[in-house]
Amino acid sequence: MRKPCLIIVCFICWIAVSQSCQQKPAPAATAGPFQFKEKLSDYGFFTGALKELLPRKGVLNYELSTPLFTDYSVKDRFIVLPDGKAMNYTPHGALDFPDSTFIVKNFAYTNPARQKVMIETRLLFKDPADHGWKVMNYLWNKEQLDAEKWILGKKIPITFVDDSGHEQSTVYQMPNTNDCKRCHINNSILTPIGPKARNLNFTRSGQTQNQLQQWAANGLLTGLPAINEVAQLPNWKDSVHFTVNQRARAYLDVNCAHCHTQGGDAYNTGLFLEYEQTGADHLGILKSPVSAGGGAGGLDFDVIPGDALHSILAYRMNSVEPGTAMPELARTVIHKEGVVLIKQWINEMKK
Repeated sequence: MRKPCLIIVCFICWIAVSQSCQQKPAPAATAGPFQFKEKLSDYGFFTGALKELLPRKGVLNYELSTPLFTDYSVKDRFIVLPDGKAMNYTPHGALDFPDSTFIVKNFAYTNPARQKVMIETRLLFKDPADHGWKVMNYLWNKEQLDAEKWILGKKIPITFVDDSGHEQSTVYQMPNTNDCKRCHINNSILTPIGPKARNLNFTRSGQTQNQLQQWAANGLLTGLPAINEVAQLPNWKDSVHFTVNQRARAYLDVNCAHCHTQGGDAYNTGLFLEYEQTGADHLGILKSPVSAGGGAGGLDFDVIPGDALHSILAYRMNSVEPGTAMPELARTVIHKEGVVLIKQWINEMKK
């Protein structure tokens, strides 16, 4: 008669243990660092033929008032916010982006047949695992159907049409991911460069509303003050609304100041070219170089008011020689229009 009792007791114990196991939640999986996908198409950022870069719903196309020069390339820029999240306005530096944001920048060139040819796409991703930005490059295939993850960089021969309609040939330098970090790092922290409020504060061609105000109205940007309280970076090409000084300073800010600033890759030079910079010495005026070496071309000062010909800044911008050319990354040809502007800025300075 004891065996049935024993069976019942064991059955009751089994039920209790089973319920106890069911009540304990499974250990939560620990999220590891974000892994970039193998192809650009794997992200689903765009609809239709990938090379058309038609953003799907939720992918935000944007423009900058003054963009970085890269061998006369054609650039398309996008922001992909996580569902239900928004950017937050910041008066200095890049906007405050939520975790899991992608920033997408595509590079292409215009060939002699006036066709747009894709070269590469660069991604920045704000990883929720550590709240830090990660970078990856994607190289477009010859068929222009997709872009493949490409870490090592690549030299790509191209023939393109520049802004004046002239044909040029060069070997375009697609950076490796470490090259990207050199420009994007400040005080050892990787950060976006272009999408600052001041560089987004304008009304795009064909639009009727300021870009920042449009985002705020659509719930994509929070904390935006009255638009007249937001700093504005001049359009370096706009000689109607901005002075030569304003345009030149905006050009230097975008093309040089990510390195030539405190905490930047060229911090040791003492040449700081941010738009807000007011110190004559930091702007290079009658300042002797500290690290240019042979790249200075035998010249004595970064900027000599009224004398662009003997100013190191203009000299290095007007070169493609390794060790001399500045910026030393992101270009392989001379930006003729940019050099003309900077020379004019220096020549018009009061001695």
